[in-house]
Amino acid sequence: MNIKVGTRGSKLALTQTNFAAEKLKKVIPDADIEICIIKTSGDIMQDVSLLTIGGQGVFVKEIEEALLVKKIDLAVHSMKDVPGEIPEGLMFAAILPREDVRDVLVSRENIKMEFMPKGAKIGTGSQRRGAQIKAMMPDVNIVPLRGNIQTRINKIETENLTGVILAAAGMKRMGLAERITQFLPVETMLPAVGQGALGLQIRKDDVNLAKACAGLNDVTTAAEVAAERAFLRALGGGCRLPIAALGKLDGLMLTLEGMLAAPNGITVIREKINGTTKDAEEMGKKLAEIVLDKGGQKLLDLM
Repeated sequence: MNIKVGTRGSKLALTQTNFAAEKLKKVIPDADIEICIIKTSGDIMQDVSLLTIGGQGVFVKEIEEALLVKKIDLAVHSMKDVPGEIPEGLMFAAILPREDVRDVLVSRENIKMEFMPKGAKIGTGSQRRGAQIKAMMPDVNIVPLRGNIQTRINKIETENLTGVILAAAGMKRMGLAERITQFLPVETMLPAVGQGALGLQIRKDDVNLAKACAGLNDVTTAAEVAAERAFLRALGGGCRLPIAALGKLDGLMLTLEGMLAAPNGITVIREKINGTTKDAEEMGKKLAEIVLDKGGQKLLDLM
């Protein structure tokens, strides 16, 4: 059985795809897995902000198109890159066990967030991170960043930054954990929807591959991510405001926390609800309604 697996070409994407391919080989031992690198618009336009080129979806669109026209059989995505809505005809056959959901600080001279000097320059390409940092520390300067993990870390020196904010999952997967200055608690830095989770996306009509991948699905991560993504969809998948969400499953109890903020961090609306795994989708919708009622709609109306 030949399986063409589509991925972005960054070191992190290839590391994650090789990890997923190893898992696939365990459930389909006779599979001949071919990794196909696909350049996405997000990879090509490195010198433009993500918002300018379309925000969410710029790292998955071309890969999903390749899947739909059968150039590849399976795609490996970082779930935080996947928009709330996916194309008709595609599905996630498995969500792999989640890595660390937190964001981290990598800083000059290992200065922690609470000791940042006034006017510190913090690099991030994420509106979500920028808004939450500004909410905590209004006097820091957010510097827009693009590029792979190492490129962003290097910009501490080349652009004279005090530090950069990155995802713990990517740092750990790339073997760069020792470079981390500080793990930022989710209480102050709520993660992106799907952060730390990898999804295996296939065509809905590929029944054999769906059956094979089903055994790789992590039910805990899948429930958490389903609730987070329902929250994202309910706020509008193409929302250009900072959005964050984190589902946490403990036994049968699922907690979902969500945030919508103004890009400058002056207004941050953050709410939490509880339910069970079977309510994951409804919880996302309900939490979005609460956030919109508490001032989120006013923020959206200003956009």
